[in-house]
Amino acid sequence: MEVAVYGSAGLPGEVAERERMARAVRRVQDKLVDIEVTEESDDGLIAATVGARGELRALDLDPRIYRTQDATALADDILATVRKAADTAGRRAYDAAVEVLPPGATYEDTDVAFDPVLHRLGAFTGRR
Repeated sequence: MEVAVYGSAGLPGEVAERERMARAVRRVQDKLVDIEVTEESDDGLIAATVGARGELRALDLDPRIYRTQDATALADDILATVRKAADTAGRRAYDAAVEVLPPGATYEDTDVAFDPVLHRLGAFTGRR
């Protein structure tokens, strides 16, 4: 008769599930790193580039933007363009992470940077 000793690593099935979970989360992380979105303002004078988490990576202002002296309007246009880019990037990040999200997860209710890890850990430990 053969006796298996598992020690602190857990049962073989649990170890395999942990490894599968870790690979899935790494795949999502790799996809998120590659996400970069550029959006333009309606008039094409502002271009904002953001990463998967909405972090501003580049902001380009066409010199014609300075023809008007309305700093408040310019600030509003810049913010709107950055927000548009961040929303697009966030949706792409959600699409990249969907494989590790819980069933029924929605873009509006998901923190793509954190929820996939929590869901996979919860599934592994039996907490959903």
